[in-house]
Amino acid sequence: MKTLSEDPTLDEVRAYLAPIIPRHAAFDGWRAEAVTMAASEGRVDAEIAQLAFPGGAMDMIDAWFASIDAGMLEALPPEKLVTMSIRQRIVSLITARLTLLARDREALRRALAIMALPQNSVRAARLGWRAADVMWRAAGDHATDLNHYSKRLTLAGVYAATLLVFVDDESDDWADSRAFLDRRIEGVMRFERAKAKWKGIGGGERLSLARFIGRLRYPAI
Repeated sequence: MKTLSEDPTLDEVRAYLAPIIPRHAAFDGWRAEAVTMAASEGRVDAEIAQLAFPGGAMDMIDAWFASIDAGMLEALPPEKLVTMSIRQRIVSLITARLTLLARDREALRRALAIMALPQNSVRAARLGWRAADVMWRAAGDHATDLNHYSKRLTLAGVYAATLLVFVDDESDDWADSRAFLDRRIEGVMRFERAKAKWKGIGGGERLSLARFIGRLRYPAI
């Protein structure tokens, strides 16, 4: 666990408590009680902890997901990713996220239910976009045209669909979730191969996930 400075800012308190809150949200829900319990565990003043999450549940979930972003990047630094193909990078980044989320799956289940509420739909979409953007940037995507947006929208949908499988996955080492993710990506590849062949540009050309991941659409949370 990271340490907290002697006179922390609210941003620092938020980041410090973000990975702790899910442990309590699994039992107490994404409510003020979870923040109080996390503050007690982290030895943070409870009133200051509450001030760090003025938006309630969605603020807590936002901070938790930001900590997942950071943990993913720490687990897969550039020197590791550079040795992989684009497809391998995306799969590895999503898998790293699942590993970080694994111990708090009940908290994740509750978080997804909250994000699915109509009043939270806009912010939930932003969180999905942020996760996809962090993954694409880590994977080395530098697109600035329409592909920049289509890639992120599609990856957000693929990731969201995988999470829905993951929260109920009781298979060893989340084999069902991994297989689901592989099928989603392979489905995109088959579509692009068929499309390229139909257009007469197949010819054994090697297709890159970076070129086509933005082509299909999956529903986002």
